[in-house]
Amino acid sequence: MVSAGRSGPWRTTCRDKESPSPSHPWPSAWRTWGLSSWKVWRKADSLVAATQANKAGTLWRGSPFGDAYAAFLLTACLLDFQRALVLIIVTCVVLAFLAHSLLKRCLGPTLRKCAPLQGHPRLLLWFNRALALAAVLALALWLGLDTSQRPEQLVSFAGICVFISILFACSKHRHAVSWQTVFWGLGLQFVLGLFVIRTEPGFVAFQWLGDQIHIFLSYADVGSSFVFGEALVKAIFAFQVLPIIVFFSCIMSVLYYLGLMQWVILKELVPPPQIAWLMQITMGTSATETLSVAGNIFVSQTEAPLLIQPYLADMTLSEVHVVMTGGYATIAGSLLGAYISFGVDASSLIAASVMAAPGALALSKLVYPEVEETRVGSGEGVRLSYGDAQNLVEALSSGATTSVKVVANIAANLIAFLAVLAFINAALSWLGSLVDVPGLSFQLICSYVLRPVAFLLGVPWEDCPIVAELLGTKLFLNEFVAYQELSEYKRRRLAGAEEWVGARKQWISVRAETLATFALCGFANVSSIGIMLGGLTSLVPHRKSDFAGLVLRALCTGACVSFVNACVAGILYAPRGPEASCWGLLNRTLSSSSFEVYQCCRWAFQSTSLEFSPAARDNCCRFYNHTVCG
Repeated sequence: MVSAGRSGPWRTTCRDKESPSPSHPWPSAWRTWGLSSWKVWRKADSLVAATQANKAGTLWRGSPFGDAYAAFLLTACLLDFQRALVLIIVTCVVLAFLAHSLLKRCLGPTLRKCAPLQGHPRLLLWFNRALALAAVLALALWLGLDTSQRPEQLVSFAGICVFISILFACSKHRHAVSWQTVFWGLGLQFVLGLFVIRTEPGFVAFQWLGDQIHIFLSYADVGSSFVFGEALVKAIFAFQVLPIIVFFSCIMSVLYYLGLMQWVILKELVPPPQIAWLMQITMGTSATETLSVAGNIFVSQTEAPLLIQPYLADMTLSEVHVVMTGGYATIAGSLLGAYISFGVDASSLIAASVMAAPGALALSKLVYPEVEETRVGSGEGVRLSYGDAQNLVEALSSGATTSVKVVANIAANLIAFLAVLAFINAALSWLGSLVDVPGLSFQLICSYVLRPVAFLLGVPWEDCPIVAELLGTKLFLNEFVAYQELSEYKRRRLAGAEEWVGARKQWISVRAETLATFALCGFANVSSIGIMLGGLTSLVPHRKSDFAGLVLRALCTGACVSFVNACVAGILYAPRGPEASCWGLLNRTLSSSSFEVYQCCRWAFQSTSLEFSPAARDNCCRFYNHTVCG
C-alpha cells in the first residue's frame, strides 16, 4: 500500500511491505522483492509506452532526419539485406543504448530499492564469498581441462602469479591491500580476454572492427599522396605513417566537438551497469580514477587527465597513482592507427587496450592501496568539457593543428632514440671486441636480461630472445620503435622467409607475435616519465612533489599491467583457422612463397613417405635451400 505522505504510484518501495522477519531474512527478502517487482512491471508497460510516445513524437515524427533515416534503412534492406547488415547492426546498437537510458530513468531507482539483498549486509557478504569461491573453482576446472592440450598456458598462469607477488612485495601499504579490488579487476580482465580471444562472436567482432579501422585509415593516403606525392608515401616511412596520426587526431577532435566521445566515456561511468560502472562498484574505486582509466582506452596519457582536471587537486595519492598507471598501461587512439598501419594485428591491439583498463585499476591498488578518504565517491557529479571549438570546421582545424605537435614529437624522438641506440651499440661493440665478445649490443643484453620475463609471458623458449629484445626496446626507448621491429618480424614470416639464417632467427611464431603485441601495448618507458610529469604538473603545479614521488612506481606498475595482459592472452590463446592442404598447395605452380608454403615445404623436406611427389619438392627447392635439393 502507498504510504499517506507520498504522491504517485512510483513512490512505492520494498520497505512499504511487511518487514522482513529477523529469523528468516532470506525468504522475506525475496518475497518482498517479488511483490514489489510485480507492481513495478505491471505499471512499466503504460509508463514506457507513454514516455516512448512523447519521445518518439519529438525525436522521430517531429524531425525529418528520423523519417529520412528510417526510409533509407528500409530501402537498403529491401535492395540487399546482406549489404545493409552492418548498418542494421549499428542502428540496433544505438537503439539499444537509447532504450537502456530510457529504462534507467523510468525503472532504475525503483529496481535498485527492490534489490533482494538491500539492507542485508551479512547475506551480501556471504553472497560475495560464494561468488568468489565459484569463480576460483570455475577457473581451476577450466585451467585443468584447457591446459591438458596446451601445457604452455600454465606458464602464462604462473607468470601472473609471479608478477602479482612481486608487486605485492613492493606495495606501499601491504596491510591495506584490498584483495577484492585486485581479484575483481583481474577477473574482469580475464572475462574481457575470454570474450575477445576464445569466443567466436568476440573474435569475429574485434576482427571485423580491426578490418574497418584498416579501411578507415587508408583514407589518410588520399591527403598525404596529394601533399607529398604517391611515390614518397609508398617509399618513405614518415610520409606513410605520420599523416595517419594527423587524420586520426582530426576525427577525434570532431567526435569531442559533437560530444560523442564524452557520451561514450560517461555512458561507461554513470550507472546502471556499464564496464566502468562495473569496475567502480565491484572494485570499490572512485569515480574520478575510474573515469581517467576508462578515458585512457581512447586518449593518451596527457589527454586523459584533462577529463578530470577539476578534481586533480583534491585526489588522494592512491587515486593519482591510478591516473598515472592508467596512462602508462595503455596507448593513444591516434598511435593505435599508426601501429595498425605497420601491420600489427588490429584486433589484438584493440583488445589489449580495453583489457588494460581493469588491470590498471587492480594492480595500481595493489601497489598503492587507498589509505585516505576519497573526496569524490560517485560519477553523478563528474562533468566533461566539450573543448573550445565553436563549429565543425574549427574542430577539424584544431585537431589537425594539435596533431602537428604530436607528429613533430614522434619524429624528433625517433631520430634521437635511433641515433642514440646506434651510438650505444657501436660503443658496446667496441667494448666487446676488447674482451673477445663480438656482436655485443643493447639488443643482445636485453635478450639475456629480459628473457625470463618473456618466458613468464608464455612465449616459446626459442622465441624468447627476440621478444626480450622487443621488451627492452619498449621499456628503454619507446613502443613505437618496438612495434616497428615486431612488424618486420611479422612481414618476414608472412613472406615465407627462412626461419633461421645462420644463428639468427628471422621471425617468431604466431603465439609469440600475439603475446608481444599485448606486452608492448602501453606507454611505460623511460622517455614517458618527463611527458607524464610535464602534463600533470602543468594542470596542478602545486602537486609537483606528489607527482614526482609517484611516477617511477606508476611506471613499473604500468609495465607490469602490460605483462599481466600478455599472460592473460597467453592463457587464452589457441591457434585458429584450418591448416592448409600441403599436398594440394605444393602440387601446383607457385609464383611466390608464403608462411603456409614454408610450413608445407619444411614438412615435405622432413617427410620420408611418398605423400609428396618429386614435383612438390622441386617447387619447394625454388624457394628454400635443403640437402634434398641437391
